[in-house]
Amino acid sequence: MNDPYGGAHPVAERSDNIGHMTLLAIDQRIGNHLKRAEQELMAAKTAALRPFDLNVPQYTLLLVVAQEPGLSGAELARRCLVTPQTMSSVLRTLESRELVKREPHPVHSHVHEVRLTRKARELLNDADRAACEVELRLGAAFSEEESRLLLDLLGRCTATLTEITAEQRTRMRG
Repeated sequence: MNDPYGGAHPVAERSDNIGHMTLLAIDQRIGNHLKRAEQELMAAKTAALRPFDLNVPQYTLLLVVAQEPGLSGAELARRCLVTPQTMSSVLRTLESRELVKREPHPVHSHVHEVRLTRKARELLNDADRAACEVELRLGAAFSEEESRLLLDLLGRCTATLTEITAEQRTRMRG
């Protein structure tokens, strides 16, 4: 098996060209590789969605609401992995374009449920084809076994980082 750290111990101290000490070189940081891959994925999806006048957060909201109609703005922010402030802005934009409508919850009147309009469903059909082309092309770079392994490894990254975050929050509380 290839050593992901190029034969060096991952926590060995290194010195950069200006004398700073670091535990890991940038190319040995898993987080750096994840971020770079995410940025390339977002750039590819942004380009794919441009003809539909949608950005990635807007497309993601439409996709989530199509699959789970009636979610609140707070629930959508969590599902779409954006802040509540960003979600509020995305919702206002999509509402002004008549792609979503917000209706009061039947029991909790201060909560508004988000639903797609017919116009949004038509737009989403085409936009989703374009976004799926990006996903399918990315998936084609891997064998089925590699895809399963990559998904397992990414799941492990997520679980580990969730655990680290929880531990850090616990330490900060005292």
